[in-house]
Amino acid sequence: MLRDYEKVAAEARAKARIMFDTCRASSKLEFIDRERRMVERRIRAARFPATKSFDTFDFTAIPSLNKPLVLELARCEYVVARLPTRSFRRLHDGGGPCPSVDGGADEKRLLRLQAQLAAVKLLIVDELGYVPLSQTGAELLFEVFSQRHERGPTIVMSNLPFDEWTSVFGNQRLTGALLDRLTHHTSTFWR
Repeated sequence: MLRDYEKVAAEARAKARIMFDTCRASSKLEFIDRERRMVERRIRAARFPATKSFDTFDFTAIPSLNKPLVLELARCEYVVARLPTRSFRRLHDGGGPCPSVDGGADEKRLLRLQAQLAAVKLLIVDELGYVPLSQTGAELLFEVFSQRHERGPTIVMSNLPFDEWTSVFGNQRLTGALLDRLTHHTSTFWR
């Protein structure tokens, strides 16, 4: 028994190392797969009308667009750092479902929705200005943006220049205060 001890011990160490490496590699693959599924779930939950990427985006269609800055923002490092970077872009027209923040919603549901919107890592508001908001809707959206101001990144996409936003919000003072919050620490892109 003593005679084979070194040989058996060396084999056991080799097998343990192989087992450890196998477990580590398997865990790494499981982690990557979970991340991929999490991203897929979040994309489904966001209900985007179509999945798009910068691989297919034609930067030559908008020559004034700062491609390096857009690609830097696309890496989303500001989301990880929870920096309040906001981008106003007219790069595409999307659409898609959005939870209603107007109409006879009870206060409890409204507070829950506001808490959910304040907690998301990145809030994307698409087609702002496509439909004018009621006074209540404008005030509620202002409240959402105010809660996120300096706390989390928000991307707002609109086809309207800033000087026409009053027609959406219906109140010049509210629009001015909103633009003050949204344009502080911002990257702005116009087509």
